[in-house]
Amino acid sequence: MNTTIRLASSRLALAAVIGLACSGAPALANTDDAAAAQPAQDEALEDDLHNRQADEEGNIIVSASGLKELDVLAGTNVVEVAQIQRDAVTGQIGDLLTKLPGVSATSFAPGSSRPVLRGQQGERVRVLVDGVGTADVSNTSVDHATTIEPITVERIEVLRGPAVLLYGSQAIGGAVNVIDKRIPTRMPDEDFHLDAFAGVDSATNLRTGAASLDAGIGESLVVHIDGSWRQTDDMEIGGFQLSESLRDELLEEAAEKDADGEPEEAAEYREAAAQRGFVPNSDMESWTINAGLGLILGQSTFGASLGWYDTNYGVIKRPGLKHEHGGEEGAPEAEEEGEEIVRIGLEQFRADFKGDIYLGEGAFERLKLRVGYSDYTHTEFEGAEVGTTFDSTSVEARAELVQSAAGALRGSTGIQFSHRDFFAVGEEAYVAPNLTDQLALFTLQEWGTGPIQIEAAARAEFTNVEAQTLGITRDYDTFSGALGVVYEGIEGMRFGLNGSRAERAPSAEELFSDGPHIATQAYEIGDPDLVTERAWGLEAYARGSIGAGTLNLTVFKQWFDNYIFLEETGLEEDDLPVFEYLQQDADFFGVEAEFSYPVIDTEGFKLLTDVRASYVEAELADGTAVPRIPPLSLLGALEAQTDAFDLRGEVQWFDDQNRVTSFETPTDGFTLVNALVAWRPFASNRNVTVQLAADNIFDVNGRRHASFTKDFVPLVGRNFRTSVRLSF
Repeated sequence: MNTTIRLASSRLALAAVIGLACSGAPALANTDDAAAAQPAQDEALEDDLHNRQADEEGNIIVSASGLKELDVLAGTNVVEVAQIQRDAVTGQIGDLLTKLPGVSATSFAPGSSRPVLRGQQGERVRVLVDGVGTADVSNTSVDHATTIEPITVERIEVLRGPAVLLYGSQAIGGAVNVIDKRIPTRMPDEDFHLDAFAGVDSATNLRTGAASLDAGIGESLVVHIDGSWRQTDDMEIGGFQLSESLRDELLEEAAEKDADGEPEEAAEYREAAAQRGFVPNSDMESWTINAGLGLILGQSTFGASLGWYDTNYGVIKRPGLKHEHGGEEGAPEAEEEGEEIVRIGLEQFRADFKGDIYLGEGAFERLKLRVGYSDYTHTEFEGAEVGTTFDSTSVEARAELVQSAAGALRGSTGIQFSHRDFFAVGEEAYVAPNLTDQLALFTLQEWGTGPIQIEAAARAEFTNVEAQTLGITRDYDTFSGALGVVYEGIEGMRFGLNGSRAERAPSAEELFSDGPHIATQAYEIGDPDLVTERAWGLEAYARGSIGAGTLNLTVFKQWFDNYIFLEETGLEEDDLPVFEYLQQDADFFGVEAEFSYPVIDTEGFKLLTDVRASYVEAELADGTAVPRIPPLSLLGALEAQTDAFDLRGEVQWFDDQNRVTSFETPTDGFTLVNALVAWRPFASNRNVTVQLAADNIFDVNGRRHASFTKDFVPLVGRNFRTSVRLSF
C-alpha cells in the first residue's frame, strides 16, 4: 500500500469514526421506552460503573466491551481509589503501581516515572486514558513525564499478556488503562457530588490537593470539573546519591585531575562523590484542570471534556557527564552538562469525546465511540537558556460494536485510528520530525457457558511512519492474534491456557534517531531499515478462590523474532558512547503470583495476609542479557480491618540483579518496610478516609534496576505521609 493510499485511508477512517459519533442520535429512537424503565437502567449503570472490581470468586472483570471475562489478559490487576491513596508516593503513574506482580518503574526522577511490565518499557507499554493514548511523548524517552495525575484517577487497570489485541501493537508488553471521571456517564444521586484529596509528606516536603465536582442539570445533563496541584522540594534519600561503583569512578577521575594539575576539577568530582542525604534538582511542581459534560439519555450516554496538564521538574544528570554542543559558528564547544541545572517545563491541552449508544435487542447491543485529541509541548531548559523543545499533536479514535450478551458469541468488533505529528527543535533534538498514521481493525470473542470456554482475538494494523526532512517513508502491515481455553470445573477456580502471536511496527524513534540523548547518556542512532518485531507467547494461569483465600498465578513465556534494542558500539560522539538500534531474537520467561487469605474473619474484624511475587528473565539470541530487567521481588503484608480502622504492615524485598549487559552495572538487592493506618471517622460515610503512612521505615538506599538513572537517583528515603480523602 503506497503512502498516498495509506494516508487517504487513514483520513477516511477518522472521518468515519467522527461521522459515527455525530450520527448517533438516530440510535436513540428507543429512548422514550428506555426512560420508562429508568430505575432499572440506573441500577444497570451503577453495576456497570463497578463491574471491573473483583467478584466473589476473585475473578477480574475489566472494562473491555462485551466479554464476561477477559482471560486472554491473564495477568490483570484493578487498582481502586483506596489503593491509589495508599500507594501514591509520587505524582507519576509508574511509581504508583510497583507493588503489583509483574510491575516495576523507570523511576528516572520524581517528576518522571513510567510503568515497566514484565520487563518491558517504552514503546512496548501503552499508557491509556479510558482506552486511548495519553498522547504525550513519555514513550520516546524516560525523562519525559506521563501526563496523568494519579490523585484525580478513579480506577487503574493494569493489563499484561496479549493486551496488544485491545489497545494496539505498542502494548506488546502490556497496557495501563487509567479511568477518570472527566466525562460523566451517569446522573449523580444527589444535587452535586464532591470528591477531594489533600496530602503532605516529610521526605520531599510534598504539598498536594485535588477536588472534583459533579452536578446534575435537569434530568439528563451532568457537569464535571476537577483540578489538582502538587509541589515538592528536593527528595531526601537514605545515604549517598551515587552508587558505590559510580563513586569509585568519580574518585578515580579526581585522582587523575590532581595528577594533571587541575585541583579545582578534582574537588568537583570529590564533592559529587560525597553527595548524600538528598538529590539536588529533584523538586517538581504540577497542576491540572479539567471540565466535562455528560448527556444521559436512557441507556445511551454522550460526553466531552477539555483538560490542561502543566508540570515543571528537574532532570537529574549523571555527575561528571560531558559532551559537546556546537557553537554559533559551528565550532565544537566543550560544556560540562553536569554543572547545569536542567529542567523540563511540560504542557498539554487535551480534548476528549465519548459515546455509548444503546442499539436495542438485536445482534449488536451497543456502539461505543472514543476520540482523544492532544496538543503537547515540553521545553528542556539548560540553566536560563532554552535547550530543546518537543512538540506533538495527535488524535486517536476508536469505534466498537458490542454484541448482545444473549448470543452464542459474546464480544466486540471495532476500528481504531491514530495520527501523531512530532517534531523537536534544539541542540538535543535527536529525532527527526515525523508523522505516524495507524489504522487498525480488531475483534474479541468469547464462546461457551459451561466448564469449558473458548476465547479468541485478532487485530490487523496498518502503520505509516514518515520523516519529512529525511525523505524516508516506511509502511508496516502487522497482524496479531490470540486463542485461549478456560476450564471452570472446580468450584471457585478458573484455569486457562493462552497462546498468542503479537507483531509491532518500529517506532519513529527507533527508525530515525541520530543525535545526543542525555537522558540515556548515549548518542543514539536509529535504523530506517528495521523490520517488524514479532512475539509468540504462551501463558498458563490459575485464579479464583481456595477456601476463604484468593489466588492469582500466571506463568508466561515469549519468543521474540527481531527484538529491537539499543546496543553499544564502542565508539564515541560528542563525548558520549554511541548506541545503535539493532534487532535480534530474544526470549522472555516469567512468573507472577499473588495470594490473599483471611487468617481471622469475624464480624467487625478481619486479619488478612497478602503475598505477592514477580520474576522475569530475558536473554538475547547471542546469550547476553536484555538490558534493565527487574530482579526477583517479593512482597508480604498483614492487614487488620475493622469498620473504622485499617492497619497494614508490609515488607517488600528485591533481589540482586547481576545478569547485566556490558554497558550496565549490577544492582544490589534491598528491602523496604512500610506501614499505614487508615481511619474512617464517620460510620455514615466510609468514603471519608484519613491516612497516616510510613514508607521505607529503615531509610534504605534502594535502586531500581529498570531505571536508566539508578546509579545516581536512588529511591526516596524514610518518608512519613498523611492524607485525607473525602467523597460526599
